[in-house]
Amino acid sequence: MSERIYNLSAGPAVLPEEVIRSSQEAMWNLSGTGIGVMEHSHRDKAFMAVIEKAESLCRKLAAIPADYDVLFLQGGASTQFFMVPMSFLGPDTTADYIVTGVWSQKAIAEAKRFGKVHVAGTSEEQSFSAIPAASAIRWSERPVYAHFTSNNTIFGTQWTNEPTPPDGVPLICDASSDIFSRPIDVPKYGLIYAGAQKNLGPSGVTLVIVRKDLVERGSSSLPTMLQYRTHAKEKSLYNTPPTFGIFVMAEVLAWIDRNGGLAAMEKQNQAKAKVIYDYLDRSSMFRTTAAAGSRSLMNICFRATTPELEDKFIAEAKKRGFSGLKGHRSVGGMRASVYNAFPPAGCDALVAFLSEFEKANG
Repeated sequence: MSERIYNLSAGPAVLPEEVIRSSQEAMWNLSGTGIGVMEHSHRDKAFMAVIEKAESLCRKLAAIPADYDVLFLQGGASTQFFMVPMSFLGPDTTADYIVTGVWSQKAIAEAKRFGKVHVAGTSEEQSFSAIPAASAIRWSERPVYAHFTSNNTIFGTQWTNEPTPPDGVPLICDASSDIFSRPIDVPKYGLIYAGAQKNLGPSGVTLVIVRKDLVERGSSSLPTMLQYRTHAKEKSLYNTPPTFGIFVMAEVLAWIDRNGGLAAMEKQNQAKAKVIYDYLDRSSMFRTTAAAGSRSLMNICFRATTPELEDKFIAEAKKRGFSGLKGHRSVGGMRASVYNAFPPAGCDALVAFLSEFEKANG
């Protein structure tokens, strides 16, 4: 197949087409150097310009204050699941976690290796179909930090506003699947981490935005590569970073900037999701799985009236040029991931196909 199709995968996910084109060129010849970006030393001026561009655009788009470090790390969010508690949590201290799905549970499992964990709130009894109400969150007496997952790819839920921890308690967020899809008030957080492969670039890069005082507060007895201070001091260049991934991220950030920044991304993402949710809400064959008020703008999870219809829908959708619609293996059903770079026309096309399928099989 020579033409591109609609990529609705939860991640690695769709990239802006112009970024793919510029990345193709950079693989061959970065900035007229005659050497591709993947061949450059990470200490060459050509790549230094790339990583500086990525940090500068991160700071501009999210209005990141000077007292925060911007780091480009490896290991994905899964490494941050243990790097956070091993840095800040000890055997005699407690960290508070809000559980809204599988990724929160995985983060808790890692944190328990290093100290005590208090579940401040959970929606597990509702099969993770909703975000816990603020009134249902119960913080522990003296948590060293409070952790939550801003968007849940498997269950299709998303926080509309971040939780408010007790005064002086750093708020830590796994924002992997909705980072830079909307404005973010960075000073409310102590640390934000996100795998790049949803909204920021390819897999292999992890963005960490961390307040400088937390960097210094982190344990200094850890292996060198597992200390935030190592990467902050060396500007993410302590060892060879994922250079190509950082280049693509810089290009994606520039694309966001050219297209109006985070406020414009949020407006477009709201409009895209509305097209699909509106159809699902009036359908007699399909239904959404996330509660109204908790629905994700990034990952729209839905079911059909029977498993057989779901299988048929996914198979026919693939033939029609819609890839990645199968839901996560742990929950089944369907999932349409409409990240920043997914085009509005794709949402219209998906709804047209949903309608056609329902008429033919209803």
